[in-house]
Amino acid sequence: MTQFNFGGVIEDVITSEEFSLQKARDVLKNETVAVLGYGVQGPGQALNLRDNGIRVIVGQREGGQTWQRAVSDGFVPGETLFPLEEAAKKATIIQNLLSDAGQVATWPSIKACLDEGNALYFSHGFGIVFKDQTKIIPPLNVDVILVAPKGSGRNVRLNFLDGSGINSSYAVFQDFTGRAEERTQALGIAVGSGYLFPTTFENEVHSDLTGERGILMGCLAGVMEAQYSLLRKHGHSPSEAFNETVEELTQSLIRLVAENGMDWMFSNCSTTAQRGALDWAPKFRDAVAPVFDTLYEKVVSGEETRRVLEANSTPDYREKLDKELDTLKNSEMWQTGATVRSLRPENRKKI
Repeated sequence: MTQFNFGGVIEDVITSEEFSLQKARDVLKNETVAVLGYGVQGPGQALNLRDNGIRVIVGQREGGQTWQRAVSDGFVPGETLFPLEEAAKKATIIQNLLSDAGQVATWPSIKACLDEGNALYFSHGFGIVFKDQTKIIPPLNVDVILVAPKGSGRNVRLNFLDGSGINSSYAVFQDFTGRAEERTQALGIAVGSGYLFPTTFENEVHSDLTGERGILMGCLAGVMEAQYSLLRKHGHSPSEAFNETVEELTQSLIRLVAENGMDWMFSNCSTTAQRGALDWAPKFRDAVAPVFDTLYEKVVSGEETRRVLEANSTPDYREKLDKELDTLKNSEMWQTGATVRSLRPENRKKI
């Protein structure tokens, strides 16, 4: 491991230079990896594994859109593409990348496919940490491991194709074989990780669920809507409200923050923007801190996961979800966004 200084705290990190792809291939040379689920994380991880020379098969329910997507990506039914249980039986490493609700629903049948010495792999600590709700309790004679890419499944693949890779967290929950650590690190490199950050199943799921509901999506969407609505209420046009709320953030500022940090951004803007941001950042921080406190408490207590599992298990969940998503998509704000995006310079020729 290599040590890095994170704001004064020294942490260990696995780099792809010290744990090379060839080393990963050597560790996994006698393994068959079954990627169960070809929805969000499944395609990127399965394709990266295949392109990196790892023996990989896909398990997916037959006949649906995701099955056809796997076929179109080159997985062959009966050779490298199988129904879920058949794929699990053929594998020594079972990557359970089904949705959280899907993992709960299929666990009894997947558990029955596990042989002694297999590795059960997750990209989210949900099922294991909240076992009282999910009933996912692995047998004691298998390794239980985690690699959690810090990005969407789409970015796992795109970053791999452009050669940059993606950062991932990794953890070992149960080491039956004595090889769980090296198996995990090898899989992390093989699915396209550039750096691997040690964590625990508990810390991964607590931070992940907080992030999704917080700054990554829930909080961000809510703050955007609040500012857009305020500007519209005071007479600003839809395009102006959207440009000042979303477009300038996503097309300019956030890219600079990603490259250089918020401290650099504060030091390299107009004095007017600088003074305003410095004055108002603490006000927003203090305003949202109680909301984040409540959010984290609900995550750790299991209340958030309980609500998710209950909602996802109702017969009309998909119908209700589609209505919620349609409301968001058809709102003035995001309809405006669609038009604004079409007017970006790179899209001029498409108009």
